[in-house]
Amino acid sequence: MIQKETRLEVADNSGAKIAMVIGVLGSSTASGKFTRLQMGIGDKVVCTVKKALANADVKAGDKVQAVIVRTKYPTRREDGSYVRFDSNACVLIDKEGNPRGTRIFGAVARELREKNYMKIVSLATEVV
Repeated sequence: MIQKETRLEVADNSGAKIAMVIGVLGSSTASGKFTRLQMGIGDKVVCTVKKALANADVKAGDKVQAVIVRTKYPTRREDGSYVRFDSNACVLIDKEGNPRGTRIFGAVARELREKNYMKIVSLATEVV
């Protein structure tokens, strides 16, 4: 469960290391509902880069879009099992939904396959 101002580890080689969530795409805070948005695996978020490598194309302070690929909070699956990871992580994407990096570090959740992020799933070293 990710919310605004959560810092995420960036799990690709785009050059960014730490990103902070500043918004979520595709949901709203309708009146009468819980106004603090909560994001999970496979949600598209807007982030700002907090820490980046020195000579990368992504600089600290850039506003980027990302997909959440790992969360510490357990995610329930259809068969009743739960999956959780050791860290909160995201992968930076472009406008079409393709990853900006060419490698994905660490495991990603199987829920990305259902959300049609097939390029991220194919680049990942392990799908849990």
